Amino acid sequence: MKIRKLDNYFVIRIQKGEEIITTLQHAVKKEEIRGAFFFGLGVGQNLVLGYFNAHTKTYIKKAFEGEYEFTSLSGNISRFRRKIIIHCHATITDDHFNAFGGHLFQATVPATLEILIIPFSKALRRKKDSRTGLNLIDI
Repeated sequence: MKIRKLDNYFVIRIQKGEEIITTLQHAVKKEEIRGAFFFGLGVGQNLVLGYFNAHTKTYIKKAFEGEYEFTSLSGNISRFRRKIIIHCHATITDDHFNAFGGHLFQATVPATLEILIIPFSKALRRKKDSRTGLNLIDI
């Protein structure tokens, strides 16, 4: 991973072989980011995407083997009980231009992934919501 601070933003290049969520957690810890939103471009491989079923309050997960282009990668960075939370959604396309999307649980970078992080001056925290079963942003 390579990080550069530009003005009030961070540009991160996740390198070949690095796992996306874990690498973002390391960057957040290193740069002491307390809350942020982010956007990215690049390629992922061996991904796990999820769909949240609001009725059962569980994620349905699906693995995508091989390489996929990120046509959209966005999310936020927050804390839940002092743990860094990377909440990331992705839309990916295969080599036949089929698109799939969902919550990104894991993926490795086969070439490069470039991410812009827009940090906040204050911490962004999550709180357990009993109605949804989710850890929602505490506003």
